[in-house]
Amino acid sequence: MFDIGFWELFVIGIVALLVIGPERLPDVARKAGMWMGRARRLVQQVKDDIDRELAADELRRALKDQSDRDSIYEVIEETKQTIAEAKGSLDETKRALEEETAAAADAVNETKAAVEDPAHDGEGARLESKPNPESASEPKSEPKSEPESEPESEPEYLVKAVAENGDRSDQAADTTDTKKRDGGSGSQA
Repeated sequence: MFDIGFWELFVIGIVALLVIGPERLPDVARKAGMWMGRARRLVQQVKDDIDRELAADELRRALKDQSDRDSIYEVIEETKQTIAEAKGSLDETKRALEEETAAAADAVNETKAAVEDPAHDGEGARLESKPNPESASEPKSEPKSEPESEPESEPEYLVKAVAENGDRSDQAADTTDTKKRDGGSGSQA
């Protein structure tokens, strides 16, 4: 605060002794000491009040931080619940996809059976271009069961079906070419 050293105090004491006089100097010194004590107590009270206010402010900040943490924990819990709900939804979607995949696999197996057994017409659609009179009089039999082997993929089924049907279409094309050459009589010579 003030930069007062020993020599400044000594000069002030000499001036006070000359101005006040030796008789009144002890009373003035006592009163000055009393006023200095009051000033120190007042300064100390102000410091204590400031410290209390700072402590109260720190406590308020700590409580606010705690409430912020609580709100963060609430957000975390809500997020966990949302994740759990999303996981349940994904599980349901997965189950639905598995069911649809199984249904598609069944449809592929039915198609495969229809392709492997040309006499089997599935939903009424025949794979052959011309009806076979011999198969019409015979009762329809169950699809041939081949020995269990590794399942083929869908493209392999299609290639196999095209290969089987391609042989028949080649035969039909040969007879058509023969008819054109013979002049439409349909007999082969």
